[in-house]
Amino acid sequence: MSTGNWVDVHAHFTPPTTEEQRHTALTAMRELCFLAPQPYHWTVEGALRSMDRTGVAMQLLSAVPQTHDALRTSNDYGAELVTEHPGRFGLLAALPTDDPQAALTEIARADSALRPDGWAVSTTYHGVNLSDPALEPVWDELNRRSAVVFVHPDTTRRPELGLPTPLVEVAFDTTRTVVAMLYRGIFHRHPDIRFILAHCGGALPALSGRLGLLGTQPWVPDGDRFTAAHIAEQLSHLYLDTAASGTDPNLAAALTMVPVDHILYGGDAGVPCSDDHTIAANIAALRNSSNITPAQAELIGRRALDLFPTAAHRLAGPRSGADR
Repeated sequence: MSTGNWVDVHAHFTPPTTEEQRHTALTAMRELCFLAPQPYHWTVEGALRSMDRTGVAMQLLSAVPQTHDALRTSNDYGAELVTEHPGRFGLLAALPTDDPQAALTEIARADSALRPDGWAVSTTYHGVNLSDPALEPVWDELNRRSAVVFVHPDTTRRPELGLPTPLVEVAFDTTRTVVAMLYRGIFHRHPDIRFILAHCGGALPALSGRLGLLGTQPWVPDGDRFTAAHIAEQLSHLYLDTAASGTDPNLAAALTMVPVDHILYGGDAGVPCSDDHTIAANIAALRNSSNITPAQAELIGRRALDLFPTAAHRLAGPRSGADR
């Protein structure tokens, strides 16, 4: 299959690993109820072949490793991949949001040395949630830059009731964090940050009406600072990706919270919970949706280029041999 023209805003990658490291990761996953049949091995060649098979022209790569050293190494490796394959990859550089000063330092370092297309954060990093008031200087800086920030759930959370974290917990993790950010006024104070929420916002769209109905009541801390219209307006400015969430139930809820031009294609590629089959099925669900037209689905497939003009320029440029 020749390369298609969709752009995946939600694609993971991994710096080179040893066989021993991959087996250790497999053991850890199985202990957390994720019954992967074999170690997962991400390679750039495998990613490019998968993109060609599923019709994805470019992936915006992201990963948020669990130590600051590993995070910087990952950002550096991601930038190398973009240099080697400028028409196929972009980079959302990770930020260590457990330490505001370290995050600010990484913003400056990455912007100067790596030129990322945007930024990636985890809902919680080493116990510090994105709603933590200590992160205000980080949001100030990202707002000053009119940055695009991709928010991914914390995949280190322990599973609940014997079910693997990627199945259900990620959806509620995103929801809890975004609601907390809403009530802390983060979206209101930093209107120039474009936040992209993974997995169609998790459970947030389905609960957005409940927030409008109950979220202004006097028994809600700071609820008297909001109106239902204010809550709806703040949530409508968020962007949602379709990673493993391009089905009609997900889209129906999403479209009650955000306009269709705030929905972007996400594939959740590059992790063991996704493969060519699930990615292709997700794309097919978007293209055959009863909630959007085929033309709108194609726009969703390319919408990331509106938010990432530098990536759009690279994609439109001449292809190198490595990018074919």
